[in-house]
Amino acid sequence: MKKTVRIEGLDCPNCARSLCTAINKLDNVKNAEIDFINSKLSFESADTDSATEKIIALTRQLEPDAKIVLEKKKTSIINKNFIIDLSTILLGTIIGICALFISMPVALFWTLFVISALLLGYKTYYKALALLFKGKINENLLITLSVIGATAIGEHTEGLMVICLYSIGKLLEGLAVNKSRKSIEDLTNLQPEYANVLIDGEEKRVSPKDVAIGSTIIVRAGERVALDGKVLTGKASLNTQSLTGESLPVSVSPDDEILSGSIVLDGTLTIETKEEYSNSTVSKIINLIENAQEKKSKTETAISKITRWYTLGVLILSLTVFGIVYAVTREFSTALYRGMIFLVVSCPCAFAISVPLSYFSGLGNASKNGILIKGSNYLDALAKINLLAFDKTGTITTGEFSVENIEILDSNKNKNDIIYLACLGEQNSIHPLAKSILSLNTRPLEKVQNVCEVAGEGLYYSYNKMKYFIGRKNKDNKSTIVELYENEKLIAIFHLSDTVKHSAKRAIDDLRALKVKTILLSGDNKESVETVGKTIGIDEVRYQLLPQDKFAYIDNIKNDSKVEIGYVGDGINDAPSLTRADVGISMGINGSPASIEASDVVLVDDNPDKVATAIKISKYTRKIVWQNIILSAVVKVTFLLLGSFGITGMLSAVFADVGVTLIAILNSLRALKYNPNKNI
Repeated sequence: MKKTVRIEGLDCPNCARSLCTAINKLDNVKNAEIDFINSKLSFESADTDSATEKIIALTRQLEPDAKIVLEKKKTSIINKNFIIDLSTILLGTIIGICALFISMPVALFWTLFVISALLLGYKTYYKALALLFKGKINENLLITLSVIGATAIGEHTEGLMVICLYSIGKLLEGLAVNKSRKSIEDLTNLQPEYANVLIDGEEKRVSPKDVAIGSTIIVRAGERVALDGKVLTGKASLNTQSLTGESLPVSVSPDDEILSGSIVLDGTLTIETKEEYSNSTVSKIINLIENAQEKKSKTETAISKITRWYTLGVLILSLTVFGIVYAVTREFSTALYRGMIFLVVSCPCAFAISVPLSYFSGLGNASKNGILIKGSNYLDALAKINLLAFDKTGTITTGEFSVENIEILDSNKNKNDIIYLACLGEQNSIHPLAKSILSLNTRPLEKVQNVCEVAGEGLYYSYNKMKYFIGRKNKDNKSTIVELYENEKLIAIFHLSDTVKHSAKRAIDDLRALKVKTILLSGDNKESVETVGKTIGIDEVRYQLLPQDKFAYIDNIKNDSKVEIGYVGDGINDAPSLTRADVGISMGINGSPASIEASDVVLVDDNPDKVATAIKISKYTRKIVWQNIILSAVVKVTFLLLGSFGITGMLSAVFADVGVTLIAILNSLRALKYNPNKNI
C-alpha cells in the first residue's frame, strides 16, 4: 500500500536525499521518495502505520529539524523553529564576540568559545555525526571539520565566523525555500473546502469528496465551485483566472457548463454535478501540478547524480590541496587552512536547490496561465520545439458550424420558407451541421411523415404531400454543404463553415515570432482546410488525412534529428499522434479523455494561443536554470582556485557557498514571476 505524508523542516536537498536513502533501508519500507519542493514523502509498505512510526523515529534521529506531518498544513515562511534558531544564533554570536574581544582568563575564554561554537552550530555537528555513523559524508561534516581545523591552528575568529555565517546562510536559505514553496502552494490552492448540497429540499454543507454525480449544489457570490456541472438556475460572473489564466470574468446562465475551481463573483447558481470530485477539473489540475516533479528533465537528473558524489570529490580535492601546499611550503597550518577552504565551499545546495526550484517555478507559472505541463522533462522539450502540427476541428476551429450562405434555386420560395422546410427534416438530428441550420429557425416545427435516414447521405421525409430530402447527393462538391430537395428537385444549398477560433491567427503569429514552423493536419477536404489555413496564416496545410496518416507524418518527421515536433489536438483520434510527437498538447475542456491522457501538456481553456505562451515559459525557465548552473559553478571554481593559492580566506569561501545559493534561489523565482504575455 502506498502512503504520502508531509515532511516539514527540510531546507537542504542533499539532506533530503540522505534521509530518503536511510528510509529505504528500513524493514517493510520500499520505493520511498522525497519531493523536496512540495515537502512530500511517499512510500510503500504492507503495514503503513508501523512503517510511518519507524520513519518518524528515523527522521527525528537524522534530521532533528524535520518533522513528519500526517495532515496537510499551509506552508508558513516564518515559523517557531525559525525564531528559535535566530535567537540561538544571536546568543551564540554575542557570547563569541565577548570571548574573542574581551580580555579574560584562558579557562573562561575556552568555556565561552565552546558555548558560542555549540550555540552557533549544534545542529550542523549533530547531523554530521549522525550521518557519519551511518557511513554518509555530507557538507555538515565538512563544515564541522573546518571549524575544528581553524580552531586547532589558532584561527579562533575564523572558526566562529565560518559556523556563524554558515548557520545564518542556512537560515536565510530556509526562508527563501519556504517563500518559494508558499508561492507555488498558492497556485495550487484551488481546492474548495465545502459544497452546499440540496438534500430533500434542505441545504447541507459537506465535503466535495462526498458529493455524488447528479447532485444539486448551490454556489453563492464569493464561493468556489466545488465540482464540474451544468447550471440549472441563476446567472453570474465567474473568476476563472486560476484555471485558465484569463483575467476577464466569464458570464454563465442556465444550461452552461461550469468548471470546479471557478469563483462566483456575483449572483447565486444552482448546479447539477456531472463529475465526482476525483474526476473534476480542479482535482485533475492539482494532481497534475503536484505530480509534475516525478517526471524530471535530463538537466535536473544529471545535477542530482553529480551532487551525490560532489561532497566526496571536494573532500578528496581538499586533501590533495593540503598535500600539495604542505609539500611546497612545509607549513602544516598554512596547508591545513587552504585545504579547509575547499571544505567550506563544498555544499552543492546552489545546484541541488536552484535547478529543481527553477523548473517547478516554470511549471507553476504555466499552470497560472492555464497550461498544465506534466513534468519538467516536457517543459525542457517544449523549449526545443521548432515544428508544430495542429489538428483542425476543435483545435484551430471551434467544431461548431455556422451557415455562411443559403443558395435558393426555387424562385417560388423565400429564405424563411427554405429554412423551415430544412428544419422540419433536421428537427430530431444531433449532427453538428443540423444544429447550425436549426439555429436559424424561428417558427414552431410540425411533425413530418415517412422519415427515412440513409447513413452517409441524409434524411428523406414527407410534408404536405410533398417528398423532401435533406443531406448531400452531390459528392463532387468538396466544400461543406447541405442540399435540400423537393420531389427530387434541388431547391436550396446551405453553405456552412467551421468557425475559426478567435485566437487561432494570433497563435500562429506568435509561433512565427518564436521561429516555430506550423502545419495544419486535417481529415477535411482540400477547400475547407486551405480556407482555414489562409485565414490564420499557417505555413503549410495537409488535408484528407486519416488518423494513421497523421501518425505516419509525425513518425517520418521524428527520423530527422534536427526537428523537434509538437502536435496539438483534441479528439480520441489524435491520441496516437499526441503520443508519438516529442511533445503532445491537448485541449482540456473539449478534449477527449483519451487525448488528455496521451498528451504531455494540457491547455485548460482550449485556447491555441497558449501553445506559444507555454513555449515562452519553457525557454525562459531553461535560461534561468543555466544561469544558476553557470553562476554557481563559476563562483565555486573561482573561490576554490583563489583559496588554494592563499588569495582568499574562509569567510570568502562561506560567501561562495551560502551566498551563491541564496542568489540562485532568488533567481529561480524569476521563472515564477515571469510574464510571457509581455515577451515574444
